[in-house]
Amino acid sequence: MKQVNTVAIIGTGVIGASWAAFFLNKGFQVHAFDPAPDAEVNLKNRVETYLLDLIELNKADDEILVNNVSEVLDNLTFFKDLASAVKNADFIQENGPERVDLKQDLYVQITHYCPEDTIIASSSSGLKISDIQNNCLHPERIVLGHPFNPPHLLPLVEIIGGKKTEQGYIQDAFDFYQSLGKKSILIHKEIKGHVANRLQSAIWREAFYLVSEGVCSAEDIDVAISNGPGLRWAIFGPYLNMQLANQQGFKAAMHHLGEPMSEWWADMKPYTLSEEKIDVLNEETQKFLTKLGDKNLQSLRDTALLDILKMRKKLDLP
Repeated sequence: MKQVNTVAIIGTGVIGASWAAFFLNKGFQVHAFDPAPDAEVNLKNRVETYLLDLIELNKADDEILVNNVSEVLDNLTFFKDLASAVKNADFIQENGPERVDLKQDLYVQITHYCPEDTIIASSSSGLKISDIQNNCLHPERIVLGHPFNPPHLLPLVEIIGGKKTEQGYIQDAFDFYQSLGKKSILIHKEIKGHVANRLQSAIWREAFYLVSEGVCSAEDIDVAISNGPGLRWAIFGPYLNMQLANQQGFKAAMHHLGEPMSEWWADMKPYTLSEEKIDVLNEETQKFLTKLGDKNLQSLRDTALLDILKMRKKLDLP
């Protein structure tokens, strides 16, 4: 992979701004573009906040990459047109709307203006790369680089190519993210929603079903997850947690829990969201929010994430 000095961020909403802060923190020149009104002002405000998060996180490291936010922001350039933003980019992180028709049009434009060997990574949370690369110039360098929100803090990046992507570019993207401290996973088969979002969606599906059926409240669901399995999942994933489920390892735990789990799965009914169900779920969520008062949930989440990430670094967790 060619040396990366300049990263272009296309789409500067919540995800794009978070990516911008991440790359700025790593010392790159960042070129940004978003056609939305006030995009430039919103981007700089968000990036400034996210850089403060990274200053706090980097206190756990020997090397502090960000020590002066204003100096780092000097490396951020917002362009009024897409062509100028990508023409000198060594790597492109795309964060456009999650619509395949818009992605297809956007990638035709990006590939027309950017260098032919520049990797273009999509932050798409569910679309297949094969569906958005067909009409592009040099589609072999287009990959998925899907982060988890917020990307400047959460290490996960899911990587896969489409039918026209060359394996070498997939490996280059993997190595690039890994070199920046990301926890990358290579997905071997395209599937809607990729991996982490499908796992997350499975939890949401049952969480919504249980509340819709009156089994428990939205608050009960959140308390159950955040004070139970969620705490374990912040340390190890499902496989290592199953390994620790008893004193005899994964296979013994599966023999012990496999039958009841199969019964629970069989009891899970088909569930489709309707407007009526969404209204019920929203009402339950609003009740929970009312109990919490005026707490800034995003600030609380990000502060807690910083502490969890420091703990994971200290313990060198996988």
